[in-house]
Formats: sequence, C-alpha cells, structure tokens
Amino acid sequence: MKIVFMGTPDFAVPCLKALAESENEVAAVFTQPDKPKGRGYKMIPTPVKKCAVEYGIPVYQPVSLRKGEDAESALDTLRQLAPELIIVVAYGQILPESVLNLPEHGCINIHASLLPEYRGAAPIQWCVLDGKRKTGVTSMMMEKGLDTGDMLIKAETEIGEDETASQLHDRLSEMGAEVLLKTVEAVKNGTLSPQKQDDESSTYAKMITKDMSALDFSKPVQTVHNTIRGITGFTMLEGKRLKVYKSTISDMISTEAPGTVADPESFTIVCGDGRCISFLEVQYEGGKRMAADAFLRGRKLSKGQILG
Repeated sequence: MKIVFMGTPDFAVPCLKALAESENEVAAVFTQPDKPKGRGYKMIPTPVKKCAVEYGIPVYQPVSLRKGEDAESALDTLRQLAPELIIVVAYGQILPESVLNLPEHGCINIHASLLPEYRGAAPIQWCVLDGKRKTGVTSMMMEKGLDTGDMLIKAETEIGEDETASQLHDRLSEMGAEVLLKTVEAVKNGTLSPQKQDDESSTYAKMITKDMSALDFSKPVQTVHNTIRGITGFTMLEGKRLKVYKSTISDMISTEAPGTVADPESFTIVCGDGRCISFLEVQYEGGKRMAADAFLRGRKLSKGQILG
C-alpha cells in the first residue's frame, strides 16, 4: 500500500520505522520545519526527519497545511504522490479537509490513549497525573474534530506505580507501531470494524504548563507522587530550585507539617495526608541530574528541615 507518513517527535519514530521496514511503500514523510537550538541556534531536524533520511524517504516540511503558499504547494505534492493512505502520528498540525479527503482509504491517526479518554495534546502526562492504572494506544480514522474519529484498533497496558510519563511514553511509542501495522493490514484486507466514540465519556488532555510542576506538599502523597511522575516536579531547597524526576511513596507516617524532611538519609518528605514521599532522582539548580543518594552524599539534610 502506498502511504504518506506525517509525524514529528520521538514518539512517532517507531511507527515510521515499522512502516519503512514493512512491505508497504512509504512514498513521503511530512514533518514540522527544522528549529534552531543551542547557543549557536543551529537548525536541528525533527526526530522523524532524521529517521526518514536514514531510510531514504523524501521529506517535506511545510510551515502550514491550512493556509498560504506552503499549504497550496503541500496539497499539490500530496495530489502528485496520490497516497492510498495517510498515517498521522503526533504531527503537530491540524489537517484540512482537502488533505483528509485525499487518500482512497482516508487518514489514520495513532493516539496515545484509550479513546475517548484523553483526547488532545498531552494524553500520556494526564493519565499519569490523574493516577490511572491503565492506558494504551488507539488507531482511529481522522475527521475535522480533535481526536473524535471512529476508533479502529486498541492495545492496553498497565501503568506501574512509580512509572514516569517518560518511561510510559517510550513503551506506548513501541505499542503504537504494533497497532499501526495491524491497522494497515486490516485496511488492506478490508477487515476493519470502526466504532463510534462516546462523546459523553470523553475527556480532554490539555497542554501542560510549567507552573503545574510546582510541588504542593499540602496535597496527599499520591497527588505529589503523580505530579513528579507525570511532568517532573520541583520545589525549593535552601533558596534554590530542586527538580524531582523520580519518587516513590514511603511507608512512613508523620505528624510533622507538610514539606518537612522526615528522614534526611532517604530524602523523605511529609505530605498533606501525613504520608511521606521519597525522592529517587533529583537535579539541584546549577547541577546535574543524579540519583538522590548521590545528591545526599554532597549535601546533608537535617531532620525537620522544610522544603518549598
């Protein structure tokens, strides 16, 4: 089957690799424009572009598919390519109807949630923030609405108690590739059974903002833990910012005020419900990311010390 692939970040790379190594023809890849990074503002290609170049697949990087000369040129290119199917994985652009209606078999999206839950931009982070124990990947037909199209194939997975959104992201990206190949085969065999989404049971995963990372130790320990797992938390230690990348819920119970160091040897902090959380991986302002025990070898904490 002749396919055009649209995607941008690391999450989309396993899907592109799976397609490129299958019997299908990936005629072209559409990805976001290169962006300047670092002190020298060097133009850096997207992860999907790097992957496409490795497989010798032509790459197109329109600024927009919806308006302007770029959009017109992109649409002309797609018409010339005449794909039977367009696959979209975290592309970062909304597709106009002119593109959605172009391929014979339509456009299929790989979404990192069990739809209709967590439609939108940040499904992985929000399922962790909300303390969900299960998530997965859904392939769906694309339409004008945001992640509202008919569901095609799903795969589920359990979420570990201490698993971070970053770890879950990597697992779901590999699952997405498996779901994608099954979906493409079903398209070719004519065996798909699209299912309508229940809009009333849908939830929306809005964009994550920096202020959401601030740790509020007056909250229950599970909420604090989920913040760290979902979006990387931060607090203040001796007037400097301390990022917390990993944590685990301790067995300790304390009557001390929230934010108090309950055990300086294990970096254990009291939360609002009297339960405690232990930091496992941290980064002090101006320093490197490291295991908490390594951090504590260079900076001693005192029992009763207050964070925040």
